[in-house]
Amino acid sequence: MADIIDGKAFAESLRKRIASETARIKSEANVTPGLAVVLVGEDPASKVYVKNKGKQTVEAGMNSIEHRLDENVSQDELLSLINDLNNDPGVHGILCQLPLPKHLDESMVINAINPEKDVDGFHISNVGLLGTGQKSMVPCTPLGCLMMLRDHLGTLAGVNAVVIGKSNIVGKPMIQLLLNDGATVTTVHSRTRDIDSITRTADVLVVAVGRPEMVKPEWIKEGAVIIDVGINRVPAPDLGENKSRIVGDVDYAGCAEKAGAITPVPGGVGPMTIACLLANTLTACSRLHGLEDPVLN
Repeated sequence: MADIIDGKAFAESLRKRIASETARIKSEANVTPGLAVVLVGEDPASKVYVKNKGKQTVEAGMNSIEHRLDENVSQDELLSLINDLNNDPGVHGILCQLPLPKHLDESMVINAINPEKDVDGFHISNVGLLGTGQKSMVPCTPLGCLMMLRDHLGTLAGVNAVVIGKSNIVGKPMIQLLLNDGATVTTVHSRTRDIDSITRTADVLVVAVGRPEMVKPEWIKEGAVIIDVGINRVPAPDLGENKSRIVGDVDYAGCAEKAGAITPVPGGVGPMTIACLLANTLTACSRLHGLEDPVLN
């Protein structure tokens, strides 16, 4: 039976380290990290996510700034707000909650954020810096995956890693992070032939495709470490009429019998995302004030 990589416990420990480093920076440099979150519209899931971000930001000892805009806000109004936040010395991290309403240009909005304050790591400058192995702001979810892998394995040097999925948010930055840590990396996607023959070579398998329980036990090799990024809601008639449950992209019950270690869903990668957002805010604050990067891993 696989070891369980407990993302919830890891995230709690990380938040404590972040709070400690935040207190140190406040004391030594008289600076309080500030995270500004911009929410456009009334998407229920986004509202809950933003609320949780704000709560955990305050608990870490940081300043939480929220800007809630009408869903019909114009592109110019949104860009004007981002410009104000770019120039606000009390704001060290800026996050514009995605997805945005369809009349807004997400790419333009993301790239209007000062790259040094881009705590999502989506700005094209940060993408390029990460891709060339330079210091950058790193997308939160893949950063959380990397932290858990380093903690479990110690080193990724020489490890055969396979990433299923090539999104800009998870798949592509995950590939770069693994490469930068010395892993040999293969990516598979919807056009890949004989996917299972490739995944069976993986010492580390990271799955981020958004397809419920796609990865079956026969897809993995004995003892592999599996990071399941997927969060999918599926019908659960056994729980009652119109009930549902959350599952990952991996057949957890089957793969846990064969893997060496695995992240559960929920309770695996998910809790790490907000924790890494706070870590990025702390890092951005340190860099903007000429301080050394905090040591959190």
